[in-house]
Amino acid sequence: MDMALDALSDVPDEALLIAYGNGDRDAARALTLRLTPRVLGYAARVLGDRAEAEDVAQEAMLRLWRQAPKWRQGEAKVTTWLYRVVANLCTDRLRKARGQDLESVPEPEDDAPGAEAGLQQAARAQALEDALRALPDRQRQAVILRHLEGFTNPEIAEVMDIGVEAVESLTARGKRALAASLGGRRAELGYEDG
Repeated sequence: MDMALDALSDVPDEALLIAYGNGDRDAARALTLRLTPRVLGYAARVLGDRAEAEDVAQEAMLRLWRQAPKWRQGEAKVTTWLYRVVANLCTDRLRKARGQDLESVPEPEDDAPGAEAGLQQAARAQALEDALRALPDRQRQAVILRHLEGFTNPEIAEVMDIGVEAVESLTARGKRALAASLGGRRAELGYEDG
């Protein structure tokens, strides 16, 4: 990381966005490096397709840059606004995919190391991804935001445009469904002795 970006590492997201809105390209680069991997990971988990997730992340960041000159300080957290955009873009793509009956998801590339631990970790990750994909869209989004992205329930409510009680219900139902889906596979996934 160069000196200009390093100096911006402690600057809050909102300050970077406002600086970009005023023409500061280093602020845009710092914010891109900070936020893009997070929204890409979120979109990939929701969609189950890395290429689609890359498109969503790129579109969301473009929308953020277009919003920068108009950003109203204190109205919303940058991350909350951005995740809401990503959630909406993912929902649109999921609806479109269902309309075209694209149920088959290509198998992920297996680049796991040959070691047993690497294979076990890959099996666990795949089992979680499969279980997440089996959840209804809203439950999947709520569970990912809460347990994988670390958002609070009020932040999730804002991202998903629902009440906090609805978030609590979605995450609880999603966690129960994941537990039911993965519970019978504990031994297979190496979480208990055979």
